[in-house]
Amino acid sequence: MYKNLLVLLPLLTLSTSGLTETNVATLTPEAKGLSIAIEADKRDLGWQDSTAEMLMILRNKQGETSERKIRIKSKEVGGKDNGDKSLTIFDSPKDVKGTAFLSYSHIVTPDEQWLYLPALKRVKRISSSNKSGPFMGSEFAFEDLSSFEVGKYTYKYLRDEIFNGQNTFVIEYYPTYKHSGYKRMVSWIDQAEYRVLKTDFFDRKGELLKTLAYNDYQQYLGQYWRSHRMLMVNHQSEKTTELVWSNYQFKVGIDDSSFNRNGLKRAR
Repeated sequence: MYKNLLVLLPLLTLSTSGLTETNVATLTPEAKGLSIAIEADKRDLGWQDSTAEMLMILRNKQGETSERKIRIKSKEVGGKDNGDKSLTIFDSPKDVKGTAFLSYSHIVTPDEQWLYLPALKRVKRISSSNKSGPFMGSEFAFEDLSSFEVGKYTYKYLRDEIFNGQNTFVIEYYPTYKHSGYKRMVSWIDQAEYRVLKTDFFDRKGELLKTLAYNDYQQYLGQYWRSHRMLMVNHQSEKTTELVWSNYQFKVGIDDSSFNRNGLKRAR
């Protein structure tokens, strides 16, 4: 992976106009897929920290729904093996109120994740082998909740395609993490802004497991795009989880102490 990154270092200096035909003409599908991922990642750097609110809507196979109100804090972290940090706090309903989830994303080493369950009054560390399990009964796995880091995957460009009226790159990527619940993923990335519009997740047997659709993108600080409606559909269980985001704020000065695992019981 890092050998490929060294080969493609010149692509890191691409202008905000994105990849040009000259840049990509001589690239292999693997190198082109990686270059697209690098460009998408580069465009989302520098937001420092953020807060947001989220409504999580769970739907079972029969169409019955339940809702959870959640707050999210996130912080960019630099370094050789460091991704972002995030803190997720459940405010309602009563049976999950006070639940807190802390995630430290990494690039080479496994992510670190902890879950505080008020009913048990203890902090539980999520083991590497359990990160493919469902998060709080949703169709999102624990591994879906860590930040995207280029070095976590290997890549392959598949094709250009019109998706929902937009020109997109379709790229396939493979987790380097041996305990991942996915064999591969395929994403549709719009060529204008490098935003992910859809991702298909394939299980370890190579069967289509889930699809995540990103809708209602809004731009912040003239640079950072965030989807305000995400819908995860589990094709095997026929369950869905929808995330409705609101009240994004950036560069608010969140202290590092907010992401201390020892403070999860007191997370607010």
